[in-house]
Amino acid sequence: MIRILHTADWHLGQTFFGYDRTEEHTIFLDWLAKEIRDKEIDALIIAGDVFDVSNPSATSQRMYYQFIYRVTAENPNLQIVIVAGNHDSAARLEAPLPLLQAMRTEVRGVVRKLDGGEIDYDHLIIELKNRRGEVELLCMAVPFLRQGDYPVVQTDGNPYAEGVRKLYTQLLQRAWERRKGGQSIMAIGHLQATGSEIAEKDYSERTVIGGLECVSPEVFTEQIAYTALGHIHKAQRVSGRENVRYSGSPIPMSFAEKYYHHGVVMVTFDEGCTVDIERIEGPKSVSLVSVPNGEAEQPESVLKTLRELPVINGETPYLEVKVLLDEPEPMLRQQVEEALADKNYRLARIVSTYRQDEGKVEKENDVWMKGLQEMSPLQIVQSVFEKSYQTDMPGELTELFQEAYVSATRKEEEEEG
Repeated sequence: MIRILHTADWHLGQTFFGYDRTEEHTIFLDWLAKEIRDKEIDALIIAGDVFDVSNPSATSQRMYYQFIYRVTAENPNLQIVIVAGNHDSAARLEAPLPLLQAMRTEVRGVVRKLDGGEIDYDHLIIELKNRRGEVELLCMAVPFLRQGDYPVVQTDGNPYAEGVRKLYTQLLQRAWERRKGGQSIMAIGHLQATGSEIAEKDYSERTVIGGLECVSPEVFTEQIAYTALGHIHKAQRVSGRENVRYSGSPIPMSFAEKYYHHGVVMVTFDEGCTVDIERIEGPKSVSLVSVPNGEAEQPESVLKTLRELPVINGETPYLEVKVLLDEPEPMLRQQVEEALADKNYRLARIVSTYRQDEGKVEKENDVWMKGLQEMSPLQIVQSVFEKSYQTDMPGELTELFQEAYVSATRKEEEEEG
């Protein structure tokens, strides 16, 4: 028997509308360390987006490495498997691998190629042992796949989805060849599965407009006992399948996620099968409060509600204010801050919505501009294209942009290094 904890999307180093979240992440990691110890976990799976940006701060990296050192020291049998997400720098995350392996930690960020250009599938298969030292689980550890990481498939459909499908198919075939007796097989992925639920217009997950990077959950066949996914921040089963799951993020990454139930998933394997899957609620994070809770209201109503907010001792919730205006109000922020005087709230943002003719309502700078600071460069380009041409950006243009962006990012990392 072997027991794992599945988690993902930590986004260490994230600032929430300018506010530092180190304390929130510290509370989560302390809780996670206790869960690993109390539940005698054999392997910790982190399915991508360890960090919020590809060049994380020294504080974020210290928190990450101290956690790995702590839990592997406290739990001599614990193994850790980490894959890179789209927010992570694959090369940076994998760079200290020789040191991490000394702490029974494996990282897969870069999809390695053999001399002939073929994918090194064996490198993506990690053996996990039970308490008796026997290999009981073969883990297919696949990072977020970028252009060039997956096989090229000639198709009239989605080349990305078909390429990812082929990679997992060939990887599963190789894992099945290496399987001995009753070993279980699990998959890790950082991707957007078709049918997964995401909050409307939530840019924190950097999903691609038009579904160009959506992958069918049919990729994860019955031969795979459990699939641990990252990228979508809402904990959920994919297409109703109990053994294909997103663990969700440990803390909310945007106001769209304020009602999510954050935590991790514990999975028990035995004799080649998944015998138990349990959702474990994480520690309560800092509250996210919206005023009003529903649609935007006129300034007088909003300011009245703000003045009536209860004074909260201890916790300092994040607050968003949604105001319906007929025209810009230069003094609005000052009025909001005065209404919040002596109240323990962190004002994260004021969302102004403008009333137009015929009762129509339009968000400031158009809906597509909302969440701009949380969008990836690709999403910004795709949004501009969609607004200009009233259609999704073609796949070939997307691939060209991604290639140019990756090249520029790598050059920037080399210069920084």
